[in-house]
Amino acid sequence: MPRHARYSTNMRKALITGITGQDGSYLTEHLLSEGYEVHGIVRRASTFNTDRIDHLYVDPHKQDARLLLHYGDLTDGPALRHVIEQIQPDEIYNLAAQSHVAVSFQQPEYTADVDGVGALRLLEAIRDVQARTGREIRYYQAGTSEMFGAAPPPQSEATPFHPRSPYAAAKVMAYHLVRNYREAYGLYAVTGILFNHESERRGETFVTRKITRAATRIKEGLQDKLYLGNLDAVRDWGHAEDYVRAMHLMLQQDEPRDFVVATGESHTVREFLDATFGLLDLNWQDHVEFDPRYLRPAEVEHLHGDATKAREALNWAPRVGFNELVSRMVNHDLELARQEKTLREAGHTMTARQSGDI
Repeated sequence: MPRHARYSTNMRKALITGITGQDGSYLTEHLLSEGYEVHGIVRRASTFNTDRIDHLYVDPHKQDARLLLHYGDLTDGPALRHVIEQIQPDEIYNLAAQSHVAVSFQQPEYTADVDGVGALRLLEAIRDVQARTGREIRYYQAGTSEMFGAAPPPQSEATPFHPRSPYAAAKVMAYHLVRNYREAYGLYAVTGILFNHESERRGETFVTRKITRAATRIKEGLQDKLYLGNLDAVRDWGHAEDYVRAMHLMLQQDEPRDFVVATGESHTVREFLDATFGLLDLNWQDHVEFDPRYLRPAEVEHLHGDATKAREALNWAPRVGFNELVSRMVNHDLELARQEKTLREAGHTMTARQSGDI
């Protein structure tokens, strides 16, 4: 890695930052199904971190290889410009971010550099390459419902932002940069303001996956307690597989516009616990304990999206409802827990990181 190969000239090309994440993997699947050649930017590491997209990998030496990876980082402007110049993509999806809200309070400067200034570096590179080549490059910026923060629900494209974390503030910065480059330079650049979207591929430090991972391990006798913070937080949860379809649709419109993407249905963390533990015939009150360390300095209490504009203009609607989302996550993690139990019974000891305890 990176996996270089010849570039075709007769199919559309997409470049994805954050390709190894939850959204990046689902978007890669979707674009490949649409006939794209997909390029991804990955950060150099001493270990492989491509688990979510390994099932899509084809040896780049083969003629039918349409997934190609390149080293890069949103903090490195020249490297980003070089990759864009080399690939000449038709579309760029900026999904890379320091996306953990709690971590953004601990690493605010890094979060702002990656999530805010990183978008600026991409926009500048696109402006420069497009001006020199004359080829339009369409740009998608991953926004977040966290940008609304303390704004009262329901939140739509017309709702003023009130960010409550460095992560949200950095994403607001990126949103305004996209809008400025669209108005100042005529770039086809849009922001998708996506509400919470989860899946079986969600990182284990995010609350939904933390819950399903812990509940299934409790069911299999691998742990006894789950520690959480604010159980009264209300979120609009959808499935990432649905939301990447909306990303793609945004770049297929005649005119660039920003869209809220949401289910329009909200649930508390308590309700997520009810649904998860209920599927396992467990009572979450017997296993969940409050830990103030998981409270944020400024909480976001209620996020509920109004995606009327996306439904009407993009003809988009979610296909996976709340109960199916939880069921898919639980079934996936129950299989992982059973595999872990089998290994443990065979004498294999997993680390805390492998077992999802941290």
